[in-house]
Amino acid sequence: MNAEHDLSRWEQSHDFGAGNARAEAGTRWVLWITLAMMVVEIAAGWWFNSMALLADGWHMSSHALAIGLASFAYAAARKYAGDPGFTFGTWKIEVLAGYTSALFLLVVAGLMVFGAVERLIEPAPIHYLEAMLVAAIGLAVNLGCAAILHRAGDHGHSHGHGHGHDHAPHGHHDLNLKAAYIHVITDALTSVLAIAALAGGWLWGWDWLDPVCALVGAGLVALWAKNLLRDTGRVLLDREMDHPVVEEVREVIASLPAGTHLTDLHVWRVSNGAYACALSLLTHDPALTPLAVRQALAIHEELVHVTVEIHRCDECPD
Repeated sequence: MNAEHDLSRWEQSHDFGAGNARAEAGTRWVLWITLAMMVVEIAAGWWFNSMALLADGWHMSSHALAIGLASFAYAAARKYAGDPGFTFGTWKIEVLAGYTSALFLLVVAGLMVFGAVERLIEPAPIHYLEAMLVAAIGLAVNLGCAAILHRAGDHGHSHGHGHGHDHAPHGHHDLNLKAAYIHVITDALTSVLAIAALAGGWLWGWDWLDPVCALVGAGLVALWAKNLLRDTGRVLLDREMDHPVVEEVREVIASLPAGTHLTDLHVWRVSNGAYACALSLLTHDPALTPLAVRQALAIHEELVHVTVEIHRCDECPD
């Protein structure tokens, strides 16, 4: 592998291709659908004098904000993709948006808990039939949005590797799209819980079921937010040294001529399934060159940018 090949691979890994375009288009469609449903719920809540519907409508506004952020991140990453000021490309704009969305999810969970506790302390009359109808429409809309995002994810970023070390399955490592998807799924979950709670209250007079289901939903939303914060924070903080690709690099170095030792290694993610690597070697082999090391590492196509430093040591013991 020569320097020109390195550059070609790097440019390919940062190409704003069809995967990103589909993800951006998908989030934009979901944004407009979510905004329309938010307006319907707020209007229905005001017309039917239902605090539950009004609360759910404003609750949906937080999801619309997060999904809008996801769409904006794709557009910003595309717009600045050619900006040389971004040393390793603009992918982390998307990851930062996913992290921010996770924070929004925690806020949503907190508001759900607050509203549920308030309802437990001071129960309010509920227009069950109207509220169930609008909640059912909301559920259908959320499932449709989830299908749109899932389809966008199926064609998202991927770096398939012929050597069998694919670390980025389709759609699973686009953290920005994952954040938008979780927002839609959490909204669908709250709709399911709302329908169940409203049905229980309508049929058996279980008014307490509505706030209890809200508390359960808040717990699940908080759990998903925590996992998303962990995944996005890991990328933003370059916490990748326990990733399998690191061990693969060590295995390649161990296969080099005897008397070559790895003294320093840094691996970090620069795109979905694409990694940069900087390493230092101490060697007795006078013929070992950085080019030879890069050629040995070339079997792992997820390594798109490799920097090699070699120190000679003729006096070190074998």
